[in-house]
Amino acid sequence: MIEIALTTFATLIVIIDPIGLSPIFVALTSGTSPAQRRKIAFTACGIGFMILALFGLGGEKLLDVVGIGMPAFRIAGGLLLFLIAVEMLFEKRTQRRGKQAEDAGDASQADNDPSVFPLATPLIAGPGALTTMILLVNEHDDFASQALIFVVMGAVVLSVLVMFLLGGILEKILGKVGINVVTRLLGMLLAALSVQFVIDGLRGAGFLALSPT
Repeated sequence: MIEIALTTFATLIVIIDPIGLSPIFVALTSGTSPAQRRKIAFTACGIGFMILALFGLGGEKLLDVVGIGMPAFRIAGGLLLFLIAVEMLFEKRTQRRGKQAEDAGDASQADNDPSVFPLATPLIAGPGALTTMILLVNEHDDFASQALIFVVMGAVVLSVLVMFLLGGILEKILGKVGINVVTRLLGMLLAALSVQFVIDGLRGAGFLALSPT
């Protein structure tokens, strides 16, 4: 049981990367109030947990039923993440948020809420994490082992929440100029990550040969 817990924790903590997600959370929620930021953090982690749990319970059957393979899921997630990266690089997200806030006041906040996308998915519950949950759960037939996997996954998501809640401290340290710089740098990283998702999806679909080792 300890081996199962350690394997699950090590795999998910590397794939989800709570520390790496913290500055991304700060960049995506820049300009929001502390209360809104906490709400986004709890919502994103809650939805991320439910998505991971859903795929752990029946993800493979669900994809088979609708006829979607994981390569296609990786490609779709990569393309959607690339759109967010472009907005971060060219400040389109900030401009859009400001315009909608002027036009519709607080009502526009729902349209700008990043809790579902890209925070909950694909950043927390991304293709790699979803695939990991499917594989780990399917490797063990007994209820105790499967329950332990979900508990450990919850602990990893909880660590993401903690890093999100500490994001305000990071924002104060960086300042407005620092946030702008980090936002663009993270935009580049997100763009590269999205391209990697697409490449992995194409490889999984057999369109690209594996690079020589």
